[in-house]
Amino acid sequence: MLPLKPEHTAFEVLADKWWIGLLSLAVGLIATPMVRAIAYRHKIVDKPDDLLKPHGRPVAYLGGVAMFAGLLAGLAAYLLVMPNLAGYWPQLTEALVNLHWRGSYSHAQAISPPLLDNPLWQLLSIALACALITIIGLVDDLRVLKPRQKIYGQLAAAGILLIGGIADKTSITVLGPIFEWAGGHPPEWLILPASAVMCVVIVIGACNATNLLDGMDGLCGGVTAIIALGFLALAIWLAMWKNTEADGIRVCLCLSMAGAVLGFLPYNLPPASIFMGDAGSMLLGFFVAIMMCLFCIEGTARWLVASAVVFSLPILDTGLAVVRRLLAGQSIFAGDRGHLYDQLQDRGMSVKQVVALFYVLSSAAAIIGVTVSILLHLHQALPIYLVLLVMVVLIFLLLGMMTPPPKGQPSPPAGPRKDS
Repeated sequence: MLPLKPEHTAFEVLADKWWIGLLSLAVGLIATPMVRAIAYRHKIVDKPDDLLKPHGRPVAYLGGVAMFAGLLAGLAAYLLVMPNLAGYWPQLTEALVNLHWRGSYSHAQAISPPLLDNPLWQLLSIALACALITIIGLVDDLRVLKPRQKIYGQLAAAGILLIGGIADKTSITVLGPIFEWAGGHPPEWLILPASAVMCVVIVIGACNATNLLDGMDGLCGGVTAIIALGFLALAIWLAMWKNTEADGIRVCLCLSMAGAVLGFLPYNLPPASIFMGDAGSMLLGFFVAIMMCLFCIEGTARWLVASAVVFSLPILDTGLAVVRRLLAGQSIFAGDRGHLYDQLQDRGMSVKQVVALFYVLSSAAAIIGVTVSILLHLHQALPIYLVLLVMVVLIFLLLGMMTPPPKGQPSPPAGPRKDS
C-alpha cells in the first residue's frame, strides 16, 4: 500500500535526471541526419510500390539506429547519477561469483542482493536486449526476415529481460489476486514460468503493434513519443512515493526513449526524409514491453493495466487489423490497407490530418490511463476502461471498419509495413 502522502515531489524525482532527456534528444537530432547520409550513400532505401508504400521516391532507412543511439546515450548517462553505483559493481561481481541469481538476501554464500535485484545488472540487460531487438529489425530492413525469424529474435530479447531481472516477477500481478482470493500465495515454482509466458506475450504483442502502426510518415514515432511521456508521468508518480532504484530506471528509460524519438521525429514528419524501418518500430515496441514489465514491480495489476491503456491506440489498431484479416480468411501476417489510418485516409483525410488525429487520440489515451489509474483503484477503474472499449468497438462497427474487403479483391503480398 502507498502512504497517504507522497514522500517526494515531481521536481525532486527529476532534479538529477531531467537532462538525460535533453541528451537523448540532442543525440537523436545529430545521429539521424548522419545515418540518413549513410543510408543514401549505400542505397539503403525503401522503394515505393503501388499499394503498401505509396511514397513518391526512395527514402532512407536506418532511423531506428539513430533512435537506438539516443536511447543508449540516455541509459549510459544514467550511470552518472545512479545512486550507490560504486556499491553495485562489487555486489554484481559477488553475485556472479557465488551464482546468487535469486532468493533472499541471507543467502549462505552472499550478503549482497541477488543478481536479478541488482539495478546495474538490470540496466545492462535492458541495453543488451534493446541492442538485440534493433539488430534484428535492421537485418529485416536489409534482407527481409520471415515473420517467424523475427519472432525468434523477439523471444531471445524477452529471455534477456527475464535473465536481467526485468520481467521475472511480472506474473505476480495476475497470480497474486487469484491466490489471495483463494486464501494463499502463489508458489515460487509457478511465478517464474508464468512470468516468462507473460513477458513473451507482452514483447511479441508490443513489437508487432508498433511495427503495424509504422505506416505513415511521423505516425509511429509521434504516437510512441506521446506514449513514452505518458509512461514518464506514471513513473514519476510512483517515484514520488518511494523513489527506489526501480523508479530511477523507469524514469531514466522514459526520458531516454522520449528524447531519442523526438530527436528523430523532425526528419520523419510528412514528407519524411528518413524512415525508422523495422529497427525503429520494433525498438519502440520493445521499449513499451520493458516499461509494462517494469510497472509490474509493485506486484499489483493497477499500473500494468494503466500502461496498457496508455498504449491502447496501437493495441486497437492491431486488433482491428487482425479481426479484419481473420474475417477475410487471410493470414494475420498478410499486409493490407485495413489499418485504422489507412481507412481514414481512404475516407478522404490527408496524411497530415490522419497523423494529427492519431496524436490527439494517443494523447487522450495517455491522459485517461494516467489520470484514472492515479485517482482510482483498479476495481473502480476497470468499469470505465470497459465502457470506453465497448464504445470504441461500436464506433468501428458503425463505420464499417471491421468489415473485410470484398471477396476477389487482390491481397498484397505478406511483408512488413513501412512509412508512407
